[in-house]
Amino acid sequence: MPKSLKILIVRFSSIGDIVLTSPVLRCLKEQVDCELHFLTKSNYEVLLEANPHLAQVHLMDEKLEDLMPALKSENFDLVVDLHNSLRSWKLKRKLGLPSKSFYKANLEKWLMVRLKHNRLPKEHIVDRYLNTVRHLGVVNDGKGLEFHILPENELSLENHFPQLASRYVAFAIGGQHSTKKMPATKIINICKSLTLPTVLIGGPEDQELGKSIQELSGEHVVNACGELNIAQSASLIRQAHLVITHDTGMMHIAAAYQKRIISIWGNTIPEFGMYPYLPADKQEQYDLIEVEGLACRPCSKIGYEECPKGHFRCMENVEVDRIVDIANKHT
Repeated sequence: MPKSLKILIVRFSSIGDIVLTSPVLRCLKEQVDCELHFLTKSNYEVLLEANPHLAQVHLMDEKLEDLMPALKSENFDLVVDLHNSLRSWKLKRKLGLPSKSFYKANLEKWLMVRLKHNRLPKEHIVDRYLNTVRHLGVVNDGKGLEFHILPENELSLENHFPQLASRYVAFAIGGQHSTKKMPATKIINICKSLTLPTVLIGGPEDQELGKSIQELSGEHVVNACGELNIAQSASLIRQAHLVITHDTGMMHIAAAYQKRIISIWGNTIPEFGMYPYLPADKQEQYDLIEVEGLACRPCSKIGYEECPKGHFRCMENVEVDRIVDIANKHT
């Protein structure tokens, strides 16, 4: 009888990238006799602490070396590297174990950003993640993403946000880089025109922006930016009727809950393979909002603090009325 495999999954960051690993965890656990461990940075523990497919989450602070004795003592059979960075390469070398790494497509992204020559893989990053475990007989079960929340992080609307009715819009206004976010004036114009109560979701860095948007948008808008941890924000998204979001981790959490999503793209493009990943029978549940035909787009595979060209047309030219029409049509 074949022995059970002990597998270490590696993805150090960030919110969206870690959520996008969830089909790998589920498919491995359900299709292979295995014990799964996950290595990530300490500040992302909340994304994995409730995942039922994991036996243990190993947390890294600044120095990977501090973790090596504990990782070596686990006697893993396989390392599945879903980060594929210099740091993960060092980890694999130090562990000296069989490993598989996902295809990052850095050359293809460089060609698209620098030369606008599209050689990008015609598949979602989730499918590239899954390719790393196909040699174990794992196949995509088509169920999409997952996100699990501990009971203490589930929010009661009645207790925490009585302003929100049973149907509301969650608007994730944040973004890791400024060129991924709409100008505040556009967010305000959208919020003013939404027919449902709306809750603004973002981190501490978005708190003052959220307060300004709330004050200028009307009483139907609630600002939750900076008030919640990631899992609590996910709870608000789980209970929302519709989610408006930039290209952020919250977009992927919304996809994990199979929400109706309006996904707004600035300097990055869906073709990089990180658009909302939904089951095949739910593909009609998202709308991509982007300004097509800009010669400068994409200007980066990640983003900048300001537009390199100075005009920011990829967000300035976003059609607010289209977003509002789609949102109100589904409410």
